[in-house]
Amino acid sequence: METTVLDGALYARLLRGGAANLKANVTTVNDLNVFPIPDGDTGDNMFLTINAGASSAGDGYDSLSQTAGKAASGMLLGARGNSGVILSRIFAGLAKGLEGVQQANVATLGQAFLSGVKEAYGAVSVPVEGTILTVLKDSVNAANGNINADSTLESYFSDFIAELRESLERTPDLLDVLKEAGVVDSGGAGLGYIIEGFINVLNGVETAVESGAAAQARSVDLDAFTEDSVLEFGYCTEFLLRLQTSKIDIGAFRVDELINYLNSVGDSVVCFQEGTVVKVHVHTKTPGNIINHMQHYGEFLTFKMENMTLQHNENHMQEKFAPKIGKPHQPFGMVAVAAGEGIKEAFVSLGCDVVVDGGQSMNPSAEQLIAAFREINADVIFVFPNNSNIVMTADQAAQLYDSAEVRVVPTKTIGEGYAAISMLDTTVGDTDAIIEDLKEVIAGVVTGMVSRAVRDTEMDGVEVRKDDFIGFVGDKIYVDSPSRNEAAEALCEAARADRYDIMLLVCGADASPEEAQALYSGLKRKYRNTEIVMIDGGQPIYDYIIILE
Repeated sequence: METTVLDGALYARLLRGGAANLKANVTTVNDLNVFPIPDGDTGDNMFLTINAGASSAGDGYDSLSQTAGKAASGMLLGARGNSGVILSRIFAGLAKGLEGVQQANVATLGQAFLSGVKEAYGAVSVPVEGTILTVLKDSVNAANGNINADSTLESYFSDFIAELRESLERTPDLLDVLKEAGVVDSGGAGLGYIIEGFINVLNGVETAVESGAAAQARSVDLDAFTEDSVLEFGYCTEFLLRLQTSKIDIGAFRVDELINYLNSVGDSVVCFQEGTVVKVHVHTKTPGNIINHMQHYGEFLTFKMENMTLQHNENHMQEKFAPKIGKPHQPFGMVAVAAGEGIKEAFVSLGCDVVVDGGQSMNPSAEQLIAAFREINADVIFVFPNNSNIVMTADQAAQLYDSAEVRVVPTKTIGEGYAAISMLDTTVGDTDAIIEDLKEVIAGVVTGMVSRAVRDTEMDGVEVRKDDFIGFVGDKIYVDSPSRNEAAEALCEAARADRYDIMLLVCGADASPEEAQALYSGLKRKYRNTEIVMIDGGQPIYDYIIILE
């Protein structure tokens, strides 16, 4: 088959094919994890990002330019993790390169991919070679170099994937950390699966990605709401509404009108406008009334409704920490990202207005962060990502939000976030001065972690054995032990805990209360001059988080 023209419909099909092929290989990408602990999430982040773009593109019945723009917007909002943010910027660059284009030939597509390379590199403050950036650049340059009068989309992506595979194999030669771990770059591998999905579509092989609703339908507990049940929690109702010129004057439309209405018939309202599309989330016992009311403004693009009684127990913590509506105006607000009930409660007690559920292996999307911003009635919002893989997403969300000044404090660990939030002083001057003060606070914090190893390896001179517990600070491993408590004790010694005034011992979900108490008592005896506070964090992955200040 020879395809020489790319239109909106084919572009949408390519995105769906890329998402489907990546979905089928998510575990493989996740397992390309440099660090030997169960926190690999590159595959998940990239899939959720491109799938958001594929969903936003729809069937591509618009022009190529419009379809690419919709897909890019969906990815920018749906981006998760550093790899997802970079992927979203690749497709944002593609959309820029295709602006005003009804259909593209191979040469035009090649130029658009160059725009994607430029946009991706621009998204990273200090680009590192040996990552998805290098793999993308090499692939585009090779494919573009082979374009001629006889080129087809099939030949273009064949050249693209051939160089991509070779470039991917070279990544360990460019990054010592990859060579030491014995893996190739996971983001580059994820991009390869996406391009393979494109090629599958061009070859007539298309696989649909099962929607979240379909997967959830199979797992509904029908006994959770019987014929004798009473609707207590209402319905979680979400939809996209396209405003219609036949129904309203779109130029005069104000989303505040809808927000006021939704608050009168429900709660937990998230409502915002992107162009002529309004996105709504609301909890209500009368979804039918909302449906009828909304059709005065336009028509539904998507609609999802779930009985919250079925999900109440499962999502109890999510609801507990959901944004509250109707907050009074304040000059400053705070959003933090955290996982684990105890850690979330700690951040709330420190004054956080909203705690977004997330962390390693469960990165929130830019859209989720934006929804949190919208719930805070403040002039300035400080964001604490508390994970190195969420900082870029927070930056992207801040750039997309224009209803307040959003400042991202670059906290890369729970320890940095805890210290920064507890020391936030909004009286020191303007926001730049506040950020600089918090950076000084962050610099004085050490965050050590204990987690179970998922494979045998040797890093930093430490022999790591599968299923042992390793203690590390940042990317440096200090200890391996078959005991989580012994690993924590050795980590404290390696980190020179005796030099610090305060130690926070945050206990994870897998550490039993007896183990945690034994460790706490032992550390109290050993570090008599250090104030030690134990928190039942309940966080996944990390058995202990040790914060030294």
